[in-house]
Amino acid sequence: MELLETAAGMFFGNGNSQPSESGRQMLALLAKELGELPNTILVEGHTDSKPYLAEAAYSNWELSADRANSARRLMQAAGLRANQVGQIRGFADQHLRKPEDPTHPSNRRISVIVRYLPNLDQEPEKQLAVGTGASGMLQPPEQKAAAQSGKTSGATRSEPKPPVQLQKPQQPAH
Repeated sequence: MELLETAAGMFFGNGNSQPSESGRQMLALLAKELGELPNTILVEGHTDSKPYLAEAAYSNWELSADRANSARRLMQAAGLRANQVGQIRGFADQHLRKPEDPTHPSNRRISVIVRYLPNLDQEPEKQLAVGTGASGMLQPPEQKAAAQSGKTSGATRSEPKPPVQLQKPQQPAH
């Protein structure tokens, strides 16, 4: 879910990490609904590309993280369980919603991500490990079950494939 900013500052005032009155109301309503779910959530803060000029030691990085944390505090006070928030993240202007217009108000936003729970009979901390192999990589359920039982679908057990190596893009010849 993305709570998009408007030019008038619907959720946060310009350069401010504290939610506006309308922002507080919207986050409180959302928290009451999400608090009923067993899922954990992540809260992300984003800014546009306008530099934050109030003080040199405070940038869009701090502003985006402070907005996410401010939204988390408000949502926990309004209905989220204390252990329901798994992470807060600040992205500054690194994930623009409108990259063609880096200063557009909709680039200033809070994202609330509801994590999928594949097995509601387990605690959230245990669910994170359910779909991962020894390498920590996600595995399809059939591979995970085979790995746990020591069985594979082929006649011999194959070694896991090495991770894909990322390559630096080559520069075009001038």
